[in-house]
Amino acid sequence: MRLASEVNLNLKDADVVYYPRFFDTNEADSFFQILLKTIDWQQDFITVFGKTHPQPRLTAFYANNNKSYSYSNIKMNATPFSEELLRIKQILQNELNISFTSCLANLYRNGRDSNGWHADNEKELGKNPVIASISFGAERAFHLKHRKDKIQKAKFNLKHGSLLLMKGETQHHWLHQIPKTKKEVGKRINLTFRIIA
Repeated sequence: MRLASEVNLNLKDADVVYYPRFFDTNEADSFFQILLKTIDWQQDFITVFGKTHPQPRLTAFYANNNKSYSYSNIKMNATPFSEELLRIKQILQNELNISFTSCLANLYRNGRDSNGWHADNEKELGKNPVIASISFGAERAFHLKHRKDKIQKAKFNLKHGSLLLMKGETQHHWLHQIPKTKKEVGKRINLTFRIIA
Protein backbone atom coordinates (compact mmCIF):
# COMPACT_ATOMS: atom_id res chain seq x y z
CA MET A 1 0.00 0.00 0.00
CA ARG A 2 2.90 2.36 -0.70
CA LEU A 3 0.76 4.52 -3.01
CA ALA A 4 -2.11 4.86 -0.52
CA SER A 5 -0.85 8.24 0.77
CA GLU A 6 -1.17 9.93 -2.64
CA VAL A 7 -1.47 13.73 -2.70
CA ASN A 8 -2.28 15.05 -6.19
CA LEU A 9 -1.09 18.65 -6.35
CA ASN A 10 -3.55 19.52 -9.17
CA LEU A 11 -1.15 21.96 -10.79
CA LYS A 12 -2.04 23.66 -14.08
CA ASP A 13 -0.10 22.24 -17.09
CA ALA A 14 1.51 19.57 -14.89
CA ASP A 15 1.21 16.03 -13.59
CA VAL A 16 2.77 16.02 -10.10
CA VAL A 17 1.85 13.53 -7.36
CA TYR A 18 3.39 13.37 -3.88
CA TYR A 19 3.48 10.25 -1.69
CA PRO A 20 4.63 11.38 1.79
CA ARG A 21 4.88 7.82 3.19
CA PHE A 22 6.16 5.76 0.26
CA PHE A 23 8.75 4.09 2.53
CA ASP A 24 7.99 3.42 6.19
CA THR A 25 10.29 4.95 8.80
CA ASN A 26 12.35 1.79 9.40
CA GLU A 27 12.95 1.25 5.68
CA ALA A 28 13.81 4.92 5.16
CA ASP A 29 16.19 4.98 8.15
CA SER A 30 17.99 1.87 6.89
CA PHE A 31 18.35 3.11 3.30
CA PHE A 32 19.54 6.53 4.48
CA GLN A 33 22.35 5.08 6.63
CA ILE A 34 23.53 2.64 3.94
CA LEU A 35 23.42 5.12 1.05
CA LEU A 36 25.22 7.81 3.04
CA LYS A 37 28.17 5.43 3.49
CA THR A 38 28.17 3.49 0.20
CA ILE A 39 27.47 6.09 -2.51
CA ASP A 40 30.65 7.57 -3.98
CA TRP A 41 29.67 11.20 -3.45
CA GLN A 42 31.53 13.82 -5.49
CA GLN A 43 31.54 17.59 -5.75
CA ASP A 44 31.36 19.02 -9.25
CA PHE A 45 31.87 22.60 -10.38
CA ILE A 46 29.23 24.59 -12.25
CA THR A 47 29.71 27.66 -14.43
CA VAL A 48 27.04 30.36 -14.17
CA PHE A 49 27.36 33.68 -16.01
CA GLY A 50 31.02 32.94 -16.73
CA LYS A 51 31.93 32.23 -13.10
CA THR A 52 32.79 28.75 -11.82
CA HIS A 53 31.64 27.65 -8.36
CA PRO A 54 31.56 24.37 -6.44
CA GLN A 55 28.08 22.88 -6.81
CA PRO A 56 26.21 23.44 -3.50
CA ARG A 57 25.62 19.71 -2.87
CA LEU A 58 27.31 16.38 -3.57
CA THR A 59 26.19 14.08 -6.39
CA ALA A 60 26.61 10.65 -7.98
CA PHE A 61 25.14 9.11 -11.13
CA TYR A 62 24.08 5.48 -11.60
CA ALA A 63 22.63 3.66 -14.61
CA ASN A 64 21.96 0.22 -16.02
CA ASN A 65 23.53 1.33 -19.32
CA ASN A 66 26.61 3.40 -20.21
CA LYS A 67 24.68 6.56 -21.14
CA SER A 68 26.15 9.69 -19.58
CA TYR A 69 24.01 12.55 -18.28
CA SER A 70 24.75 16.26 -18.76
CA TYR A 71 23.32 19.33 -17.05
CA SER A 72 24.71 22.83 -16.26
CA ASN A 73 27.85 22.02 -18.29
CA ILE A 74 28.53 18.98 -16.08
CA LYS A 75 28.87 15.60 -17.77
CA MET A 76 28.32 12.66 -15.43
CA ASN A 77 29.45 9.18 -16.40
CA ALA A 78 27.39 6.28 -15.11
CA THR A 79 28.35 3.85 -12.35
CA PRO A 80 26.49 0.51 -12.19
CA PHE A 81 23.63 0.41 -9.66
CA SER A 82 24.57 -0.75 -6.17
CA GLU A 83 22.57 -3.50 -4.44
CA GLU A 84 20.57 -0.98 -2.36
CA LEU A 85 19.82 1.29 -5.32
CA LEU A 86 18.65 -1.71 -7.33
CA ARG A 87 16.31 -2.68 -4.48
CA ILE A 88 14.85 0.84 -4.38
CA LYS A 89 14.56 0.91 -8.19
CA GLN A 90 12.73 -2.44 -8.17
CA ILE A 91 10.27 -1.23 -5.52
CA LEU A 92 9.59 1.92 -7.58
CA GLN A 93 9.13 -0.02 -10.81
CA ASN A 94 6.79 -2.56 -9.19
CA GLU A 95 4.60 0.18 -7.71
CA LEU A 96 4.57 2.61 -10.64
CA ASN A 97 4.87 0.15 -13.54
CA ILE A 98 7.61 2.36 -15.04
CA SER A 99 11.09 1.11 -15.99
CA PHE A 100 13.84 3.54 -14.97
CA THR A 101 17.33 3.38 -16.48
CA SER A 102 19.27 5.78 -14.28
CA CYS A 103 19.47 7.65 -10.98
CA LEU A 104 21.03 11.00 -10.13
CA ALA A 105 21.73 11.00 -6.38
CA ASN A 106 22.10 14.25 -4.42
CA LEU A 107 23.44 14.76 -0.89
CA TYR A 108 22.41 17.98 0.84
CA ARG A 109 24.84 18.19 3.76
CA ASN A 110 23.16 21.10 5.58
CA GLY A 111 20.89 24.09 4.98
CA ARG A 112 23.54 25.84 2.88
CA ASP A 113 23.34 23.09 0.26
CA SER A 114 20.65 23.78 -2.33
CA ASN A 115 19.45 23.37 -5.91
CA GLY A 116 18.37 26.56 -7.69
CA TRP A 117 15.39 27.06 -9.99
CA HIS A 118 15.52 24.59 -12.90
CA ALA A 119 13.54 22.10 -14.97
CA ASP A 120 14.64 18.53 -15.64
CA ASN A 121 14.34 19.03 -19.38
CA GLU A 122 17.67 17.81 -20.77
CA LYS A 123 17.24 16.26 -24.21
CA GLU A 124 18.49 12.84 -22.99
CA LEU A 125 15.33 12.58 -20.86
CA GLY A 126 12.96 12.63 -23.85
CA LYS A 127 9.98 14.83 -24.72
CA ASN A 128 7.96 14.41 -21.50
CA PRO A 129 10.41 13.27 -18.80
CA VAL A 130 9.30 11.06 -15.91
CA ILE A 131 11.18 11.95 -12.71
CA ALA A 132 10.67 9.89 -9.55
CA SER A 133 12.30 11.75 -6.67
CA ILE A 134 12.82 9.94 -3.35
CA SER A 135 13.86 11.70 -0.13
CA PHE A 136 15.68 10.18 2.83
CA GLY A 137 16.88 12.13 5.88
CA ALA A 138 16.14 15.70 6.91
CA GLU A 139 13.02 17.37 5.55
CA ARG A 140 13.65 20.16 3.05
CA ALA A 141 11.32 22.69 1.47
CA PHE A 142 10.42 22.12 -2.19
CA HIS A 143 9.19 25.01 -4.34
CA LEU A 144 7.46 24.93 -7.73
CA LYS A 145 6.56 27.87 -9.97
CA HIS A 146 4.92 28.11 -13.38
CA ARG A 147 7.14 29.55 -16.10
CA LYS A 148 4.49 31.96 -17.46
CA ASP A 149 1.56 32.16 -15.01
CA LYS A 150 3.11 33.94 -12.01
CA ILE A 151 0.12 33.16 -9.77
CA GLN A 152 0.71 29.41 -10.13
CA LYS A 153 3.13 28.17 -7.46
CA ALA A 154 3.39 25.52 -4.75
CA LYS A 155 5.52 24.96 -1.67
CA PHE A 156 5.74 21.98 0.72
CA ASN A 157 8.25 19.88 2.67
CA LEU A 158 9.70 16.65 1.27
CA LYS A 159 9.47 14.15 4.10
CA HIS A 160 11.81 11.29 5.05
CA GLY A 161 10.75 8.27 2.96
CA SER A 162 8.62 10.28 0.52
CA LEU A 163 8.26 10.02 -3.26
CA LEU A 164 7.54 12.94 -5.60
CA LEU A 165 6.53 11.89 -9.12
CA MET A 166 6.68 14.44 -11.95
CA LYS A 167 5.60 13.45 -15.47
CA GLY A 168 3.65 14.60 -18.53
CA GLU A 169 4.36 18.19 -19.57
CA THR A 170 5.49 19.32 -16.08
CA GLN A 171 9.08 20.12 -17.12
CA HIS A 172 7.88 22.23 -20.09
CA HIS A 173 5.81 24.56 -17.93
CA TRP A 174 7.24 24.48 -14.39
CA LEU A 175 10.51 25.16 -12.55
CA HIS A 176 11.42 23.71 -9.15
CA GLN A 177 14.06 24.28 -6.47
CA ILE A 178 15.38 23.23 -3.06
CA PRO A 179 16.23 26.62 -1.50
CA LYS A 180 18.91 27.31 1.06
CA THR A 181 17.73 27.65 4.66
CA LYS A 182 19.25 29.29 7.74
CA LYS A 183 17.58 26.66 9.94
CA GLU A 184 19.74 23.92 11.42
CA VAL A 185 18.95 20.91 9.24
CA GLY A 186 20.60 17.53 8.96
CA LYS A 187 21.70 15.63 5.89
CA ARG A 188 19.22 14.76 3.13
CA ILE A 189 19.69 12.20 0.38
CA ASN A 190 17.62 12.67 -2.78
CA LEU A 191 17.44 9.93 -5.41
CA THR A 192 16.00 11.08 -8.74
CA PHE A 193 15.20 8.12 -10.98
CA ARG A 194 14.99 8.89 -14.69
CA ILE A 195 14.67 7.26 -18.11
CA ILE A 196 17.57 7.92 -20.48
CA ALA A 197 16.91 6.08 -23.74
